[in-house]
Amino acid sequence: MKTYRTLLVIAFFSMSPLAPSVVAAEMTGVMMKAGKVMMMQDGKATGPMDHEMMTTTGYRVMPDGTMIMPDGKETRMKEGQMMTMDGKMTEGGKAKTMVGMKGM
Repeated sequence: MKTYRTLLVIAFFSMSPLAPSVVAAEMTGVMMKAGKVMMMQDGKATGPMDHEMMTTTGYRVMPDGTMIMPDGKETRMKEGQMMTMDGKMTEGGKAKTMVGMKGM
């Protein structure tokens, strides 16, 4: 009975009108794809990046893939990496924190 209730709750929230918007919001930003930085809107590429982008957490992303962290350190995006508008870095669909990352 407990398993049934858990499955029912999961099914209810996955069909909620809020569920798609949360996922889509997380997929808005820029992504390095085929050596080019592409603008992403709701999980879909909308075209090449043509101007600097600033995240809400203070990261600056340049059209060539250079990322400037709030402390001034620079790094470059790698193939498949995506920076969301709220400053989260994903790689291969998995979120990673930018703080203390090596090799980015």
